[in-house]
Parts: sequence; C-alpha cells; structure tokens
Amino acid sequence: MSFRKVVRQSKFRHVFGQPVKTEQCYDDIRVSRVTWDSTFCAVNPAFLAIIVEASGGGAFLVLPLHKVMLPGRRPALLCPPCSSAPSQVWQIPEGGLSQPLTEPVVVLEGHSKRVGIVSWHPTARNVLLSAGCDNVVLIWNVGTAEELYRLDGLHPDLIYSVSWSRDGSLFCTACKDKAVRVIDPRRGTVVAEKERAHEGARPMRAVFLADGKIFTTGFSRMSERQLALWDTENLEEPMGLQELDSSNGALLPFYDPDTNVVYVCGKGDSSIRYFEITEEPPYIHFLNTFTSKESQRGMGWMPKRGLDVSKCEIARW
Repeated sequence: MSFRKVVRQSKFRHVFGQPVKTEQCYDDIRVSRVTWDSTFCAVNPAFLAIIVEASGGGAFLVLPLHKVMLPGRRPALLCPPCSSAPSQVWQIPEGGLSQPLTEPVVVLEGHSKRVGIVSWHPTARNVLLSAGCDNVVLIWNVGTAEELYRLDGLHPDLIYSVSWSRDGSLFCTACKDKAVRVIDPRRGTVVAEKERAHEGARPMRAVFLADGKIFTTGFSRMSERQLALWDTENLEEPMGLQELDSSNGALLPFYDPDTNVVYVCGKGDSSIRYFEITEEPPYIHFLNTFTSKESQRGMGWMPKRGLDVSKCEIARW
C-alpha cells in the first residue's frame, strides 16, 4: 500500500509580498511616539496620512501617492495639532495640500478624555464611531455633528479595538479587562460577551468576519502571541486557537471579506503573516509570511479600489 499526503487546496497558496522601490518612498518622517497601539497611518488611493511628532499631539502629514518624488525628499504637508478630547474631520482637496490646513470640516465634542479609535460605518453615509480613554463609545452623524448614540458603562476599562459587522448592525470590541463584547449600538446593549478571550495582560484585538464570526489576536498567560476564531452563537470555547511566538509586539489583524484572508502585522516586527479562514477545521490556515529588512511602526490598509488588479494584487500596505 502507498500513502500520499493530501495538500489542502487554496487559491492563495502562492501569494507573495513585494516591497516598493526606493524612489517611491519618503524619508525622515518623525512618526509619533505615543504609547497607544494604533496603526499610526491611514491610506486611500490618492493620499497617505501619518501621525507625526508635534507638541500638543494630533498633528498629521498628508502625502500624495502618485507624484514623482526624489529619493530622500522630506514631505512638508502638515495639518496642525488638535486638542486631545474632540474628534475632528478634515477634508483634503483633490489635488492635495498646497499649504497646512487650519480648520476642520466638523468638530465632534463628546468625550471627556483622549480619543483613540475612530471607525466609519461600513454601509451608512456620514456615520462615525469614536472610542476614547473615558471608556465611552459614541456614534456620530458627521453631516450634522450630532451625537446619535452614547454607549457608556459597557466597558469597565480601556477599549483596545472596535470592529463593525459587515452590515453595520453590530460591532465588537476588545477591552483591557480581557473581554470581547458584541454590542448592538441602537439598543445600547451587549448581545454576547467572552471574558478572558486571551489570558495575557498585553493588548488584544478583535475583528468581525463576513460570516459573523470574530477573529482575535492576543497573548497567552505565558506571554505567547495567539490567534483565535470565535462563533458569536457560542463563545464558550474558540473554534480555533494558534500560538505564534513569544514576541512583545501587539498583533494587528487586517481582514479582507472578499477573500476571507486575515493579514496579521506585529508592532516592531519585520514580517506580515497571512491566514485563510475556512469552514473546515482547523478553520485558521496559515498561508505564508512576508519578511522585510526593517521593522514596522504602523500599517495603512489600502481599499480595494486602489489596488492594481492587472498585476493580480489582492492587498497593499
């Protein structure tokens, strides 16, 4: 008798990463050194915004992505610092900034402490979620600067991450008390909760998947970095749990609902791992790792409309 090892079929088996060329890079950008575990940047097909060092905090650079740059050129397009508690919405001109912006389009005042998380609603126009160090989540109508929902008392400690469900009817949070919560913003109630999703004391993250499941990253009691997949109908035990390594950097997951692939980036790492989520055990399937020579401070996830599909590109940071 002969036995052959069966290899799991996957469309993403041969996905690989490719760094950009030097002439497409900016040098000497003083990225903020705040201790908050954020991505420090955001990107769309036209611009890249990066939080930078500034007295008072809140300042950010806006860089054009398609202008030809000389190697080593330092950008100088800056939006001024803002105060710590309100959220501010800025409108970047189509051609980019010719001078620093001084006035935001909208100022959203409602938090008593610094705002650490903002997230646009996935389906409703002008609806924005903000979460602050006051452990409060606010839902805003940005068009009118109106506070739609105030969710207070649902989190006893600092909120690490917020992720909307695909239709925007729910969102999930990861909190410093080690709990993952699924929240209905209209009712202002917790509809599902998992205490001690990860035993470790370091920050964890949670993202909603397209099918309603939740993918989390965190640390074990022995400070090993972990990935887990949860069914919101039964949060007693994870559907899948994997341990990666013993590094200290918080793992930031980026989920692509079109391919069902999760990309995991570590703060201070020099690699990006990607996993495919499927319906069959063990549910979380490792695909590959992209490794660079330099460690990463922050990550900006490009929307699908900014990808080069002629080169079969499925993701970009």
